[in-house]
Amino acid sequence: MTDTDMPAKGPASLSPQNEDGIFRKNALVLFMLVLVYTFNFIDRQIIGILAVPIKEDLGLSDTQLGLMGGLAFALFYTSLGIPIAWLADRKSRTWIMTISLVVWSGMTAVCGLVQNFTQLFLARLGVGVGEAGGVAPAYSLIADFFPQSQRARALSIYSFGIPIGSALGIAFGGYMASKVDWRVAFFVVGIAGILIAPVFRMLVKEPKRGQFDGALASEDKPGVIEVVKALVSKPGFWLLSFGAGCSSMMGYGLFFWLPSLFVRSFNLTILEASTTFGAILLVGGVIGIWGGGWLADRSARSGKKAGYARIPAIAFILTIPFYMAGIMAPSFELAMVVMLVPTALGLMWLGPVLAAVQHLVPPNMRSTASAIFLFINNLTGIGLGTVIIGAISDALKASYGDESLRYSILVGTAFYVAAAALLYLASRTLDRDWVSADERG
Repeated sequence: MTDTDMPAKGPASLSPQNEDGIFRKNALVLFMLVLVYTFNFIDRQIIGILAVPIKEDLGLSDTQLGLMGGLAFALFYTSLGIPIAWLADRKSRTWIMTISLVVWSGMTAVCGLVQNFTQLFLARLGVGVGEAGGVAPAYSLIADFFPQSQRARALSIYSFGIPIGSALGIAFGGYMASKVDWRVAFFVVGIAGILIAPVFRMLVKEPKRGQFDGALASEDKPGVIEVVKALVSKPGFWLLSFGAGCSSMMGYGLFFWLPSLFVRSFNLTILEASTTFGAILLVGGVIGIWGGGWLADRSARSGKKAGYARIPAIAFILTIPFYMAGIMAPSFELAMVVMLVPTALGLMWLGPVLAAVQHLVPPNMRSTASAIFLFINNLTGIGLGTVIIGAISDALKASYGDESLRYSILVGTAFYVAAAALLYLASRTLDRDWVSADERG
C-alpha cells in the first residue's frame, strides 16, 4: 500500500469563502466516511436489540450478554487499534479502512452461524479485529480534508454515523428478529458492508497529510513510543481520554441495555422497543452531536480552546436528572419524550473532544494519537460499560426481579459525574497543550 497524495490545497489560513468551498468540495468524501461509520455502528450495536432473542435461543445470562456485547468486541478492537493506526500514519488510510470494512462485515455475517456463547464470543472478537482499523484513520483523514476552523463540525458530521448506525442497527435488528430470524439480521448487514467497500475505495482518495496545517506538517514517520512521549507532557490528552471513557461506560451501556429495559420494564415487544429506541437515538443523537460541534467551532473562532472540554462537561452534568426521570417514568410514552434530552446531551462531546485530540499532536502523529485515545475510551467504555451494568442487574435481581436493570442503569449515571470532572480539568490545560509550529513530529 502506498500513499497517493493529492496536491496541497493552500495555506493553513484561509478566507471564509475558500473554507466554504472546501467544505462543499469534500462533501462526498465526508458522506462516504459517514456511510462506513454507519455500518461500523450497525454491526457494533445490532447485538443490543438482538440480545433478547439471542438470550432465549442460546440460554445466556445478563453477565454473558454483557461480556459478549462489550468485552468480546473491545478486546481486539482496542488492542489492535494502535498498531493499525501506526501503519495508517505511514501508508494509505483509505486502503486500511477498505480492508477493515470487509473484515468486520464478514465477521458480522459469521455471527449468524453461531450455536453457543463461545462461538458468538469469538465471532464478536472478529468484528472487533476489523473495526480496529475503521475509526482512527478516518479522524486523521478528516483533519487533512478540512481546515482547523471546520474540524469540530466535520468530525461531528462524521459522528452522525453513531446515532444513524445505532438506530438502523437496532430498528432493523428488531424487525428481523420479530418477523424473520435474528441470524438473518447478521447475514444481511454483513453482506451489505462488504458490497460498500469497493465503492468507498473508489470515491475516497488519499489526501496530502497536514495540507491545512502549514508549518506543522512534516514528512517524518514517528513510532508509537515517540507519539506516547509527545503525549506524556500533555495532561489534557489523558484527561480528555479518560473523561470520554467514563462517559462511554454509560453511553455504550445504555446503547446495549435500553432495548432490554423497554421490553422488561415497559412490556414492549422487541419490534416496538427497537423502533422507539432507534428513533430516540437518531433524533437526539444528531441534534446533540451537531450542537456540540457547532459550539466548539464557535469557541475555536473566539480563541477559547477550553470550550472544547468545558462544553461537554456541562452537558454530562445535565444528563443525570433527565436520565433519572426517564428511567423511572411511570409510562413508556413519558420515558420516550424525556430520554430524547439526555441522549442529545450525552453525545455532545464527540465533535469537541475529537477535534481537540487532533490538535494536541502534529499531523503525522494524528492516527496513532487517535488510536491511543480510542484505546482508553473504548476499553473502558465498550469493555466495561455493558458488563458492569449487566453484572449490577444480576446482583439486584433477587431484590428487584425484572426491574433490576432499571436500577442498574440509574447507578451507572455516576459515570457521567466522573466524566464531567475530568473534562473540566482538561479545559484548564488545553491552551498550553495545543500543538504549536515548533512541535513538528
